[in-house]
Amino acid sequence: MRIRSMTIPLAAVITVGAVALTGCSSSGGGNGGGGGKSSSNNAGGLGGGSNSSGSNSGGGSEPTYTIGFIGALSGAEAQLGINEKQGAELAIAQANASGKYKFKLALDPQDSEGDPAKAPSAETALVSNPQVIATIGPAFSGESLAVNGKFCGATPPMPIITASASNATLQDQHWACWHRIIANDNVEGSQGADWLARTGSKKVFVLNDLSAYGKGVADTMATELKKKGVTVVAQGADATTTKNYGPIAEQVVASGADALFYGGYDAQTALLAKALKAAGFKGRMVSGNGSLDTTFTKNAGSAGYGWFFTCGCQDPTKAPQSQSFIAAYKKMFNEDPSTYSPEAYDAANVFIDVINQIVTSGGTPSRTTILDGLKNVDYKGITAEIKFEANGEVVPQNLKVNLFEDKNGTDVGLGDINTLK
Repeated sequence: MRIRSMTIPLAAVITVGAVALTGCSSSGGGNGGGGGKSSSNNAGGLGGGSNSSGSNSGGGSEPTYTIGFIGALSGAEAQLGINEKQGAELAIAQANASGKYKFKLALDPQDSEGDPAKAPSAETALVSNPQVIATIGPAFSGESLAVNGKFCGATPPMPIITASASNATLQDQHWACWHRIIANDNVEGSQGADWLARTGSKKVFVLNDLSAYGKGVADTMATELKKKGVTVVAQGADATTTKNYGPIAEQVVASGADALFYGGYDAQTALLAKALKAAGFKGRMVSGNGSLDTTFTKNAGSAGYGWFFTCGCQDPTKAPQSQSFIAAYKKMFNEDPSTYSPEAYDAANVFIDVINQIVTSGGTPSRTTILDGLKNVDYKGITAEIKFEANGEVVPQNLKVNLFEDKNGTDVGLGDINTLK
């Protein structure tokens, strides 16, 4: 899997024809498409209905419903956001081409750079656009904490489904518009700790980047390791200011730890991997879902070989039900799907399924009717059967954590972490 360098600007709202053209781009560019408003006045009110002002495919009469996306499309962590945007684009392109629906779909992607300070402008662009009736994201936990209250406090609230924000406090914020389709950090961190203890670790150095995601998963990891009788050395290193991981790597070696867990994102994990290799660390090296991406494998190079990653996400190359998705993704983007592409594909298809149910029953898709429809959704996706609890989480029995390994620069899925010895 690779990061493509070709850049094709995205229109503010992608129609089916534009999806086919812009699908080849995975650079993310600047603002991910701006998100300008349609010139039509929506009779259904803010987020209340269709955009029928010149956006219908082929001049037909079908209304077009717009789904938003918010995540990093530029900056150090852009690849994770690009993976998700492309998964959503594929779902929309397939729906538009299928002929199954009495409507068309468009995507409005907004670039947050994954930064809690910059996410509000992306959120405002989506909430203020009356054509956007549902949104995929935010992609990261920190930006979720910054803007989810605004999405849910809007009038009417914006239905949101995150494909990747895993912080284990998000479900407790009482955001009635919020939903998540992956396992949270409490699940991922505890199962990762169980695996380390079960497979022989006696002393683990637990490092985190002080972000909402990184600290959350690392704290869960440390707590669970201690419960298993494993000695823990815990430390934080601010990813925004730490550029030299050499001194930290020396501390890891000096600690006598036989394993390291890093809670943080891919670019910093790659720097840490190089520092650990230079320091001669021989123990197991593990990180969470924020590091499972081509940014890590590319930047870490051989220093990343043998790293393990826990993730409440699917390995798209292993699940039989996702083979057609893989083929379609490769055809559209000329690359393999990567971390969270399948989850974003499922999130988009959940919205499409709910919109279709509303239209079929004679209703009008809007932020209000979609939010109501999500309460009873039961969608069999390629990553899980998606049914939401009242707090926005997928019912626990439908979630699992997988373990991945960097094998010579390729992330390889090893399977359900609970079954691995």
